[in-house]
Amino acid sequence: MYCLECLKKLMDIKMSTFRIGFVGECMIELHETQECIKKGFGGDTVNTAIYLSRLQQLAGEGLPRVSATYLSAMGTDSQSSHVLSCIAKEGVDTRGISRIDGKLPGLYLIENDASGERRFHYWRNDAAARFWTQGFDDAALFELLASFDMIYLSGISLAIQFAGERERLLSALQRYQANGGNVVFDSNYRPRLWENEAQARDAYAMALSVSSLALLTFDDEALLFGDKHPIETVERVNALGCSQVVVKCGAEDCLVATKQNVVRVPATKVDCVVDTTSAGDAFNAGYLLGTVAGASNVQCAAMGHLLASHVIQAKGAVIPHECMPTAQQIQSLLFTS
Repeated sequence: MYCLECLKKLMDIKMSTFRIGFVGECMIELHETQECIKKGFGGDTVNTAIYLSRLQQLAGEGLPRVSATYLSAMGTDSQSSHVLSCIAKEGVDTRGISRIDGKLPGLYLIENDASGERRFHYWRNDAAARFWTQGFDDAALFELLASFDMIYLSGISLAIQFAGERERLLSALQRYQANGGNVVFDSNYRPRLWENEAQARDAYAMALSVSSLALLTFDDEALLFGDKHPIETVERVNALGCSQVVVKCGAEDCLVATKQNVVRVPATKVDCVVDTTSAGDAFNAGYLLGTVAGASNVQCAAMGHLLASHVIQAKGAVIPHECMPTAQQIQSLLFTS
């Protein structure tokens, strides 16, 4: 296994491509406005893949090349084809998305209150993404994962899998990590997707034990594990063997912890929060870009906060390109010591 500190050495060859596989589900997004319901698409891990691709393009020359590949399943219907086309236009490789006849993409509706906080309604019980791993035997699933330098997944990526398939995926990730692969895990706990808390805790513990980087949300950790303070989250996850833990705390400072130290990085303040959907996904994309660029932990977190601050000022999981940070803002964070 190589740790995230070692990953920086891997990035010394500037022309090489660092391949990240994002495991999860892309859904059709419906968003209520005062006038109508708008249609888009989103999903926690696909949001992160898209924002990582956008950030890299904005950062320009001087960074290692990163390839973001989405690993999931969708139907053969017109809506699935449209979403695949949209993802590909964002620079995300869609060749890892299987097509399954007779299955459709999941669907979710976002409602926002006056403060920008969101409420979701889901329709996904028979979504194609739930059947993704069934297209591979154990050997083929491992070989697919092993073709990437890093695998990124979330609690939702695990929750949507049927129990037996979730065990197969976790076993493949354990083998992948044992063979030198890097796993990044985002907690993203959604109680309604799990049969019970014990099932979720067991799956999270397994995922975190094979992860080199955990990108966690404190509210989720408090809900699932009863943590009273972010430091409790750090200590619990470090004890599982995860070498770097980031705990996001909404508008408050995030904690970035290694086994050597813990630092707090202030969030970027905004005057008006419109929609907090995918703020955490955006933060994760910024943190990943900083990691691949060889930036310090503080710079990585600052990049995450910067992007999240822009995302929460626009509607939807995937914001318009004109709402993104500027190239100058990104470069000033990455290339300033």
